[in-house]
Amino acid sequence: MNYDAFFVNALGRLRDERRYRVFADLERMAGRFPHAIWHSPQGPREVVIWCSNDYLGMGQHPKVIGAMVETATRMGAGAGGTRNIAGTHHPLIELEREIADLHGKQSALVFTSGYVSNETGISTIAKLLPNCLILSDAYNHNSMIEGIRQAHCEKQIFRHNDLAHLEELLRTAGDRPKLIAFESLYSMDGDIAPINAICDLAERYGAMTYLDEVHAVGLYGPRGGGVAERDNAMHRIDVIEGTLGKSFGSLGGYIAANGALCDAVRSYAPGFIFTTALPPAVCAAAAAAIRHLKSSNWERERHQDRAARVKAVLTAAGLPVMATPTHIVPVMVSEPEKCKAASDLLLAEHSIYIQPINYPTVPKGTERLRITPSPYHDDALIDALAEALVDVWQQLGLPLARRPLAAE
Repeated sequence: MNYDAFFVNALGRLRDERRYRVFADLERMAGRFPHAIWHSPQGPREVVIWCSNDYLGMGQHPKVIGAMVETATRMGAGAGGTRNIAGTHHPLIELEREIADLHGKQSALVFTSGYVSNETGISTIAKLLPNCLILSDAYNHNSMIEGIRQAHCEKQIFRHNDLAHLEELLRTAGDRPKLIAFESLYSMDGDIAPINAICDLAERYGAMTYLDEVHAVGLYGPRGGGVAERDNAMHRIDVIEGTLGKSFGSLGGYIAANGALCDAVRSYAPGFIFTTALPPAVCAAAAAAIRHLKSSNWERERHQDRAARVKAVLTAAGLPVMATPTHIVPVMVSEPEKCKAASDLLLAEHSIYIQPINYPTVPKGTERLRITPSPYHDDALIDALAEALVDVWQQLGLPLARRPLAAE
């Protein structure tokens, strides 16, 4: 039997469906973000990254790098195994304390990634609730969907940010354990959930709330606690899930909640119990980033300023920028082949890296370039981006709107 043929055929189906993914070989340069080296087929070239989830550039911050280097020098590279077998190293304890404090919760539990924290956290919590019904926003991330699937509980999907539909489902559910799973900031469309209104419904109908803040922690709120902190809703959320790999510039995911819930997940979750812990140096770096962003607002303010300017300049250039109230700047293409071609042209001819976003990440017909400005994208880089996008749009025959007289 030719087993390789199965894999070749599977890859062929992806190519036929225009879903085959190509990853750029990039070498980040500490101190020069968003500049990086692209190891192209023709050799290394410097490019500008416009789609990184290191939203604040904390991956290159001296405090973060310093904490990582000092801890690795002192404690070594690895964690030594699972926390169950090897014990919990002290930087991990300190990290969980920082996270719990950030979100105003009794406790926090760190996982190896934000994907794992959702997948394991949701499934474990729901399994521990007898006859649990999970109510999931239609736009929830794949990690949340997988966590819901693995819970093997009844689930119902409410239309995106539709409070009336959610209330209808809650009313019909009656008096049984219910878990509402939703995100604060939806990263593909850049819109925000009505957190307090969802909490009102949860309280009225006796439901728990599980909030994914991965694209908001560090970026919103007076101390970087996310949209829930900005909206004064953290105390109303039962479980806050976040990542250390985006605005905190490191690696890992977490949940923050009351002590009993975190302890139950710690004690029952296979994705926590049987996985090697994050290394001490990674934990120290993440904790340093959280501590810094609790007291420094420069990064958040500059980040919002840059996002606003990118939106204004691209809109003035006639590009189809999707309106969002957040730092996410989607530029709609709506055709998978041209979306990939636009990305390729930007990289090859303009030394600008923006990964195309195609199905299944977004619905077919809504393919886009997802731009994420950082505090370090200056005016010159923004202007160069606009000029490059206009050139690519013209080469591909994509429509441009009539240009206003000037950008704000």
